[in-house]
Amino acid sequence: MFLHHAVAGMALVRILSAALEFSAAMLMVLRFRTPAEALRVNALLGLAGPIVFITVSCLGLSGLAQQLPGPRLLLVFAGVLLIVLGTRP
Repeated sequence: MFLHHAVAGMALVRILSAALEFSAAMLMVLRFRTPAEALRVNALLGLAGPIVFITVSCLGLSGLAQQLPGPRLLLVFAGVLLIVLGTRP
């Protein structure tokens, strides 16, 4: 069975993100026992989420670049950009 390199990269980034999330949760429980300390860890995770989303989206777009015509690829890219802009505080 053939796995596209973009899909493998997307899965790897998500696995690393999940490992980061799990490690942070364990740190909150085992090391940082006050709400203030746990909130600092949570703030760092809040920064990681959009970075992971943009990275995975870019990998997916690179995989689609060979299959989609230019205007449709720009439309997909615009959709990702609108999601990022729409979820900003």
